[in-house]
Amino acid sequence: MTMSAPIEWTTVWMVAAWYGSNIGVLLLNKYLLTNYGFGFPIFLTLCHMTACSVFSYVAVAVMKVALQQSVKSKVQFAKIAGLSVVFCFSVVCGNVSLRYIPVSFNQAVSATTPFFTAIFAFLIIKKREDWLTYAALIPVVAGVIFASGGEPSFHLFGFIMCITATSARAFKSVLQEILLSSDGEKLDSMNLLLYMAPLAVAFLIPATLLMEKNVVGFTIELAQKDIKIIWYLFFNSSMAYFVNLTNFLVTKHTSALTLQVLGNAKGAVAVVVSVLIFKNPVSFMGMAGYALTVLGVILYSEAKKRYSRIHL
Repeated sequence: MTMSAPIEWTTVWMVAAWYGSNIGVLLLNKYLLTNYGFGFPIFLTLCHMTACSVFSYVAVAVMKVALQQSVKSKVQFAKIAGLSVVFCFSVVCGNVSLRYIPVSFNQAVSATTPFFTAIFAFLIIKKREDWLTYAALIPVVAGVIFASGGEPSFHLFGFIMCITATSARAFKSVLQEILLSSDGEKLDSMNLLLYMAPLAVAFLIPATLLMEKNVVGFTIELAQKDIKIIWYLFFNSSMAYFVNLTNFLVTKHTSALTLQVLGNAKGAVAVVVSVLIFKNPVSFMGMAGYALTVLGVILYSEAKKRYSRIHL
Protein backbone atom coordinates (compact mmCIF):
# COMPACT_ATOMS: atom_id res chain seq x y z
CA MET A 1 0.00 0.00 0.00
CA THR A 2 2.74 2.44 0.92
CA MET A 3 4.57 1.80 -2.35
CA SER A 4 1.54 2.60 -4.53
CA ALA A 5 0.47 5.79 -2.73
CA PRO A 6 3.09 8.09 -4.33
CA ILE A 7 2.14 6.82 -7.80
CA GLU A 8 -1.54 7.50 -7.14
CA TRP A 9 -0.83 11.00 -5.84
CA THR A 10 1.43 11.68 -8.82
CA THR A 11 -1.43 10.78 -11.14
CA VAL A 12 -3.84 12.98 -9.20
CA TRP A 13 -1.47 15.95 -9.44
CA MET A 14 -0.96 15.34 -13.17
CA VAL A 15 -4.71 15.26 -13.79
CA ALA A 16 -5.11 18.45 -11.71
CA ALA A 17 -2.32 20.11 -13.75
CA TRP A 18 -3.95 18.98 -17.00
CA TYR A 19 -7.32 20.38 -15.91
CA GLY A 20 -5.74 23.60 -14.66
CA SER A 21 -3.69 24.28 -17.80
CA ASN A 22 -6.48 23.23 -20.18
CA ILE A 23 -9.21 25.30 -18.55
CA GLY A 24 -6.76 28.10 -17.73
CA VAL A 25 -5.62 28.65 -21.32
CA LEU A 26 -9.24 28.56 -22.51
CA LEU A 27 -10.36 31.18 -19.99
CA LEU A 28 -7.31 33.40 -20.53
CA ASN A 29 -7.80 33.21 -24.31
CA LYS A 30 -11.38 34.40 -23.80
CA TYR A 31 -10.27 37.16 -21.43
CA LEU A 32 -7.57 38.45 -23.79
CA LEU A 33 -9.67 38.27 -26.96
CA THR A 34 -12.82 39.88 -25.55
CA ASN A 35 -12.65 41.40 -22.06
CA TYR A 36 -9.09 42.74 -22.43
CA GLY A 37 -9.66 43.80 -26.03
CA PHE A 38 -6.62 42.04 -27.55
CA GLY A 39 -8.44 41.00 -30.72
CA PHE A 40 -5.63 39.16 -32.53
CA PRO A 41 -6.42 35.41 -32.55
CA ILE A 42 -3.79 34.53 -35.19
CA PHE A 43 -1.01 36.33 -33.31
CA LEU A 44 -2.18 34.68 -30.09
CA THR A 45 -1.88 31.28 -31.79
CA LEU A 46 1.59 32.29 -33.03
CA CYS A 47 2.60 33.01 -29.42
CA HIS A 48 1.27 29.57 -28.39
CA MET A 49 3.18 27.77 -31.12
CA THR A 50 6.40 29.67 -30.39
CA ALA A 51 6.19 28.62 -26.73
CA CYS A 52 5.41 25.04 -27.78
CA SER A 53 8.49 25.05 -30.05
CA VAL A 54 10.85 26.23 -27.28
CA PHE A 55 9.38 24.16 -24.44
CA SER A 56 9.10 21.03 -26.60
CA TYR A 57 12.81 21.18 -27.40
CA VAL A 58 13.69 21.67 -23.73
CA ALA A 59 11.37 18.85 -22.58
CA VAL A 60 12.34 16.27 -25.20
CA ALA A 61 15.93 17.09 -26.22
CA VAL A 62 17.22 18.42 -22.88
CA MET A 63 15.07 17.04 -20.03
CA LYS A 64 14.29 13.72 -21.79
CA VAL A 65 10.63 13.73 -20.72
CA ALA A 66 10.03 11.53 -23.77
CA LEU A 67 12.49 9.55 -25.86
CA GLN A 68 13.36 11.71 -28.86
CA GLN A 69 12.29 10.26 -32.19
CA SER A 70 13.78 11.42 -35.47
CA VAL A 71 12.16 12.29 -38.80
CA LYS A 72 13.44 9.61 -41.15
CA SER A 73 12.52 10.89 -44.59
CA LYS A 74 11.37 13.88 -46.63
CA VAL A 75 8.04 12.11 -47.13
CA GLN A 76 7.52 11.81 -43.36
CA PHE A 77 8.48 15.48 -42.95
CA ALA A 78 5.90 16.45 -45.60
CA LYS A 79 3.25 14.47 -43.75
CA ILE A 80 4.08 16.24 -40.48
CA ALA A 81 3.92 19.60 -42.30
CA GLY A 82 0.45 18.72 -43.57
CA LEU A 83 -0.69 17.84 -40.05
CA SER A 84 0.80 21.09 -38.79
CA VAL A 85 -1.29 23.13 -41.25
CA VAL A 86 -4.51 21.43 -40.12
CA PHE A 87 -3.47 21.77 -36.46
CA CYS A 88 -2.77 25.51 -36.93
CA PHE A 89 -6.06 26.04 -38.70
CA SER A 90 -8.03 24.34 -35.91
CA VAL A 91 -6.36 26.38 -33.15
CA VAL A 92 -6.80 29.69 -35.01
CA CYS A 93 -10.49 28.97 -35.69
CA GLY A 94 -10.99 28.00 -32.04
CA ASN A 95 -9.41 31.27 -30.88
CA VAL A 96 -11.47 33.28 -33.38
CA SER A 97 -14.66 31.66 -32.07
CA LEU A 98 -13.86 32.80 -28.53
CA ARG A 99 -14.09 36.43 -29.69
CA TYR A 100 -17.78 35.95 -30.44
CA ILE A 101 -19.23 33.17 -28.26
CA PRO A 102 -18.98 32.31 -24.54
CA VAL A 103 -16.63 29.58 -23.31
CA SER A 104 -19.64 27.53 -22.16
CA PHE A 105 -21.11 27.42 -25.68
CA ASN A 106 -17.64 26.87 -27.18
CA GLN A 107 -17.26 23.76 -25.01
CA ALA A 108 -20.72 22.49 -25.95
CA VAL A 109 -19.84 22.66 -29.65
CA SER A 110 -16.34 21.22 -29.08
CA ALA A 111 -17.89 18.17 -27.43
CA THR A 112 -19.09 17.07 -30.89
CA THR A 113 -15.53 16.05 -31.87
CA PRO A 114 -16.42 12.29 -31.83
CA PHE A 115 -19.19 12.96 -34.37
CA PHE A 116 -16.81 14.56 -36.85
CA THR A 117 -14.13 11.93 -36.16
CA ALA A 118 -16.60 9.14 -36.98
CA ILE A 119 -17.72 10.93 -40.16
CA PHE A 120 -14.16 11.56 -41.41
CA ALA A 121 -13.07 8.02 -40.50
CA PHE A 122 -15.96 6.62 -42.55
CA LEU A 123 -15.46 8.94 -45.55
CA ILE A 124 -11.65 8.83 -45.74
CA ILE A 125 -10.54 5.41 -44.49
CA LYS A 126 -13.90 3.59 -44.79
CA LYS A 127 -13.80 2.75 -41.09
CA ARG A 128 -17.20 1.44 -40.04
CA GLU A 129 -18.67 1.12 -36.57
CA ASP A 130 -21.74 -0.87 -35.52
CA TRP A 131 -25.19 0.75 -35.52
CA LEU A 132 -25.18 1.32 -31.73
CA THR A 133 -22.03 3.44 -32.02
CA TYR A 134 -23.56 5.59 -34.74
CA ALA A 135 -26.86 5.79 -32.84
CA ALA A 136 -24.99 7.23 -29.86
CA LEU A 137 -23.97 10.17 -32.07
CA ILE A 138 -27.62 11.29 -32.36
CA PRO A 139 -27.74 12.85 -28.86
CA VAL A 140 -24.30 14.40 -29.51
CA VAL A 141 -25.68 16.39 -32.44
CA ALA A 142 -29.14 16.91 -30.93
CA GLY A 143 -27.55 18.38 -27.81
CA VAL A 144 -25.69 21.04 -29.80
CA ILE A 145 -28.88 21.90 -31.71
CA PHE A 146 -30.68 22.40 -28.38
CA ALA A 147 -27.73 24.33 -26.94
CA SER A 148 -27.62 26.59 -30.01
CA GLY A 149 -31.34 27.30 -29.84
CA GLY A 150 -31.13 28.09 -26.14
CA GLU A 151 -27.89 30.12 -26.20
CA PRO A 152 -28.62 33.76 -25.22
CA SER A 153 -25.25 34.91 -26.66
CA PHE A 154 -25.48 32.96 -29.92
CA HIS A 155 -23.35 34.43 -32.72
CA LEU A 156 -23.52 32.78 -36.14
CA PHE A 157 -19.93 33.54 -37.22
CA GLY A 158 -18.54 32.45 -33.83
CA PHE A 159 -20.59 29.25 -34.06
CA ILE A 160 -19.29 28.53 -37.60
CA MET A 161 -15.70 29.12 -36.47
CA CYS A 162 -16.15 26.79 -33.49
CA ILE A 163 -17.70 24.04 -35.66
CA THR A 164 -14.83 24.50 -38.14
CA ALA A 165 -12.23 24.22 -35.35
CA THR A 166 -13.91 21.10 -33.97
CA SER A 167 -14.13 19.38 -37.35
CA ALA A 168 -10.50 20.34 -38.12
CA ARG A 169 -9.35 18.70 -34.87
CA ALA A 170 -11.23 15.55 -35.82
CA PHE A 171 -9.81 15.67 -39.35
CA LYS A 172 -6.28 15.97 -37.93
CA SER A 173 -6.72 12.87 -35.75
CA VAL A 174 -7.94 10.81 -38.74
CA LEU A 175 -5.23 12.27 -40.98
CA GLN A 176 -2.62 11.44 -38.36
CA GLU A 177 -3.83 7.83 -38.31
CA ILE A 178 -3.39 7.65 -42.08
CA LEU A 179 -0.14 9.58 -42.54
CA LEU A 180 1.82 8.21 -39.58
CA SER A 181 0.37 4.70 -39.47
CA SER A 182 3.48 2.64 -40.24
CA ASP A 183 5.67 1.54 -37.32
CA GLY A 184 8.64 3.46 -38.69
CA GLU A 185 6.71 6.73 -38.89
CA LYS A 186 4.69 6.71 -35.67
CA LEU A 187 5.51 9.56 -33.28
CA ASP A 188 4.25 10.03 -29.74
CA SER A 189 2.39 13.27 -28.99
CA MET A 190 5.47 15.00 -27.52
CA ASN A 191 7.66 14.31 -30.54
CA LEU A 192 4.87 15.20 -32.95
CA LEU A 193 4.49 18.57 -31.22
CA LEU A 194 8.28 19.02 -31.27
CA TYR A 195 8.23 18.91 -35.08
CA MET A 196 4.80 20.44 -35.73
CA ALA A 197 5.16 23.56 -33.55
CA PRO A 198 8.12 25.16 -35.43
CA LEU A 199 6.38 24.43 -38.75
CA ALA A 200 3.25 26.07 -37.34
CA VAL A 201 5.30 29.15 -36.44
CA ALA A 202 6.59 29.31 -40.03
CA PHE A 203 3.00 29.18 -41.35
CA LEU A 204 1.60 31.65 -38.82
CA ILE A 205 4.20 34.44 -39.22
CA PRO A 206 3.13 35.38 -42.80
CA ALA A 207 -0.55 34.82 -41.89
CA THR A 208 -0.21 37.24 -38.95
CA LEU A 209 1.63 39.86 -41.01
CA LEU A 210 -0.95 39.59 -43.77
CA MET A 211 -4.17 39.47 -41.72
CA GLU A 212 -3.20 41.29 -38.50
CA LYS A 213 -0.77 43.89 -39.88
CA ASN A 214 -0.83 46.28 -36.92
CA VAL A 215 -0.50 43.67 -34.16
CA VAL A 216 3.19 44.31 -33.35
CA GLY A 217 2.76 48.08 -33.12
CA PHE A 218 -0.47 47.68 -31.14
CA THR A 219 1.18 45.24 -28.69
CA ILE A 220 4.19 47.51 -28.14
CA GLU A 221 1.94 50.53 -27.62
CA LEU A 222 -0.28 48.53 -25.25
CA ALA A 223 2.75 47.24 -23.31
CA GLN A 224 3.95 50.81 -22.78
CA LYS A 225 0.62 51.60 -21.14
CA ASP A 226 0.11 48.27 -19.37
CA ILE A 227 3.09 45.90 -19.04
CA LYS A 228 0.73 43.17 -17.83
CA ILE A 229 -0.07 42.29 -21.46
CA ILE A 230 3.43 40.83 -21.87
CA TRP A 231 2.96 38.66 -18.79
CA TYR A 232 -0.52 37.64 -19.93
CA LEU A 233 0.84 36.53 -23.31
CA PHE A 234 3.79 34.70 -21.77
CA PHE A 235 1.66 32.93 -19.16
CA ASN A 236 -1.03 32.09 -21.70
CA SER A 237 1.50 30.70 -24.19
CA SER A 238 3.24 28.66 -21.48
CA MET A 239 -0.08 27.13 -20.44
CA ALA A 240 -0.78 26.25 -24.08
CA TYR A 241 2.34 24.07 -24.01
CA PHE A 242 1.55 22.54 -20.62
CA VAL A 243 -1.83 21.42 -21.97
CA ASN A 244 0.09 19.16 -24.38
CA LEU A 245 2.68 18.09 -21.79
CA THR A 246 0.13 17.15 -19.11
CA ASN A 247 -2.05 15.45 -21.73
CA PHE A 248 0.93 13.24 -22.62
CA LEU A 249 1.80 12.54 -18.97
CA VAL A 250 -1.78 11.72 -17.94
CA THR A 251 -2.10 9.30 -20.89
CA LYS A 252 1.26 7.74 -19.97
CA HIS A 253 0.26 7.24 -16.33
CA THR A 254 -3.34 6.16 -16.97
CA SER A 255 -4.72 5.23 -20.39
CA ALA A 256 -6.22 6.81 -23.49
CA LEU A 257 -9.68 5.68 -22.30
CA THR A 258 -9.23 7.30 -18.89
CA LEU A 259 -8.11 10.47 -20.67
CA GLN A 260 -11.31 10.42 -22.71
CA VAL A 261 -13.48 10.07 -19.57
CA LEU A 262 -11.54 12.82 -17.80
CA GLY A 263 -11.88 14.98 -20.91
CA ASN A 264 -15.67 14.75 -20.77
CA ALA A 265 -15.63 15.85 -17.13
CA LYS A 266 -13.12 18.63 -17.92
CA GLY A 267 -15.52 20.18 -20.40
CA ALA A 268 -18.25 20.33 -17.76
CA VAL A 269 -15.85 21.90 -15.24
CA ALA A 270 -14.76 24.48 -17.84
CA VAL A 271 -18.39 25.42 -18.48
CA VAL A 272 -19.15 25.94 -14.77
CA VAL A 273 -15.93 27.90 -14.11
CA SER A 274 -16.39 30.12 -17.18
CA VAL A 275 -19.97 31.00 -16.24
CA LEU A 276 -18.86 31.88 -12.69
CA ILE A 277 -16.00 34.07 -13.96
CA PHE A 278 -17.50 35.77 -17.03
CA LYS A 279 -21.11 35.80 -15.76
CA ASN A 280 -22.40 35.11 -19.28
CA PRO A 281 -26.13 34.35 -19.35
CA VAL A 282 -27.11 30.69 -19.68
CA SER A 283 -30.51 29.16 -20.29
CA PHE A 284 -31.99 25.90 -19.08
CA MET A 285 -32.32 24.78 -22.71
CA GLY A 286 -28.67 25.57 -23.37
CA MET A 287 -27.41 23.64 -20.33
CA ALA A 288 -29.76 20.74 -21.09
CA GLY A 289 -28.41 20.65 -24.64
CA TYR A 290 -24.82 20.56 -23.40
CA ALA A 291 -25.69 17.77 -20.91
CA LEU A 292 -27.30 15.79 -23.75
CA THR A 293 -24.17 16.19 -25.88
CA VAL A 294 -21.91 14.97 -23.05
CA LEU A 295 -24.26 12.02 -22.45
CA GLY A 296 -24.03 11.18 -26.16
CA VAL A 297 -20.21 11.31 -26.04
CA ILE A 298 -20.21 8.92 -23.05
CA LEU A 299 -22.62 6.53 -24.82
CA TYR A 300 -20.47 6.73 -27.96
CA SER A 301 -17.33 5.84 -25.97
CA GLU A 302 -19.09 2.91 -24.30
CA ALA A 303 -20.48 1.65 -27.62
CA LYS A 304 -17.00 1.81 -29.21
CA LYS A 305 -15.52 -0.15 -26.29
CA ARG A 306 -18.21 -2.79 -26.61
CA TYR A 307 -17.70 -3.06 -30.38
CA SER A 308 -13.92 -3.34 -29.93
CA ARG A 309 -14.26 -6.17 -27.36
CA ILE A 310 -16.60 -8.12 -29.64
CA HIS A 311 -14.19 -7.85 -32.60
CA LEU A 312 -10.96 -8.66 -30.78
